Amino acid sequence: MENDQAVLNFLGLAKRANKIVSGENNLLAEIRGGKIHFLFIATDTGASTTKKFVDKSNYYHVPVNTMYTKEVLSQAIGMQRTIIGIADAGMAKKIIQLTNKKKGE
Repeated sequence: MENDQAVLNFLGLAKRANKIVSGENNLLAEIRGGKIHFLFIATDTGASTTKKFVDKSNYYHVPVNTMYTKEVLSQAIGMQRTIIGIADAGMAKKIIQLTNKKKGE
């Protein structure tokens, strides 16, 4: 559970560093442009939206995390969002390390 908090704290840090992208159209454009390095999709996002972003992420080789609800993600960044992209490669790498550590527990 503590690793969940580390992931969410780091997501909040990415928000404060202005390294996140949100909004469906913005995210799709940024994914296509190769500017998104990691994607959070809330577990309670609609099925068609989830499919659209998972398919797009797979095509452009963007890692995806679907372990958190909209409420948890929104609290981490301080604004209501269901899909959040990380636009910094270094921050994305750290989030991948944290989420992989969580899976290995």
